[in-house]
Amino acid sequence: MTNSGFARTITFIVLLTLSTCGYAQQRAAWLSEARFGVMTHYLPDWLKHTENLDIDVQKWNELVDHFDVNGLADQVKSTGAAYMIFTIGQNSGYYVCPNAAYDKITGISPSKCSHRDLIADLSAALHKRGLRLIVYLPSGAPNGDPVAKKALQWQNGPHPNVEFQRNWEKIIREWSLRWGNKVDGWWFDGCYWPNIMYRGESSPNFKSFAQAARAGNANSIVAFNMGVMYRITSGTPYEDYIAGEINKDDLLTINKPYDGKIDGAQIHILTFLGEKWGMGNPRFSDEQVIKYSKTLWDVKGAITWDAPIQSNGHIYQPFISQLTLIGNALHAYQ
Repeated sequence: MTNSGFARTITFIVLLTLSTCGYAQQRAAWLSEARFGVMTHYLPDWLKHTENLDIDVQKWNELVDHFDVNGLADQVKSTGAAYMIFTIGQNSGYYVCPNAAYDKITGISPSKCSHRDLIADLSAALHKRGLRLIVYLPSGAPNGDPVAKKALQWQNGPHPNVEFQRNWEKIIREWSLRWGNKVDGWWFDGCYWPNIMYRGESSPNFKSFAQAARAGNANSIVAFNMGVMYRITSGTPYEDYIAGEINKDDLLTINKPYDGKIDGAQIHILTFLGEKWGMGNPRFSDEQVIKYSKTLWDVKGAITWDAPIQSNGHIYQPFISQLTLIGNALHAYQ
């Protein structure tokens, strides 16, 4: 073997070893520097509640087609946030982008996946402004769509769901390959039965789940949400950062962090500014949101604040004002 061939072999072995060992801290290093992000829940059933909208396939495509990605990206940039978490879809079965695998498996026609690829367009707007994009997706089927649930072979509750997970990974892989490096990370919700569904030695498991998400971008960071936990901890070596869902920010405890990480995963918290996720008026004072944010910054962690969004793609102004205060506080902190 030539010297150059030997060097390439050694390099491959080193890279493979790093990948196998799950060097999450390398992929998620940017999140430690970012410190502050914004999330929104753009979902048809939630918009029905907040704006009294009756949404079918035609109306959904109309809304997605007119979503102002540049206006939203400008808002997020103005707050001083460094990234955004945005929903692909959730329980309704409507999604903000096409997916041929989903349509084929479910057989739903007309498709509830939008014609426009809102994720790709939003990513372009955010990246143009130096911001990153993490996408949100449940780990289970859309519980509000019985046709999709049956076709995907999903059972809600503590079941292995092997056939469902194989289907879901095909769908996730297609999205990941479609977007490539347009997506910087994934936040998977509802991994509530990790021992039964994901911790087995054979796939589908956490490893294959993460591989599907990174099919188009090996540097994409992944988190698996196992529910509300106030003593934050990582649930698997196959995640890069901690999902960190909380709803009572004063109860949060962070024990013995080391350089922004807990058990190898980047420290991160996801919480909300409204009265509940994606809805209501601001529930905290300005002093409180800054205090809660600093709790994460003090341990080199990141905090993502959820804010309600309108059907046109704009975040309501009272939340932009509060998010901007958080951004200003971070600038002063740094």
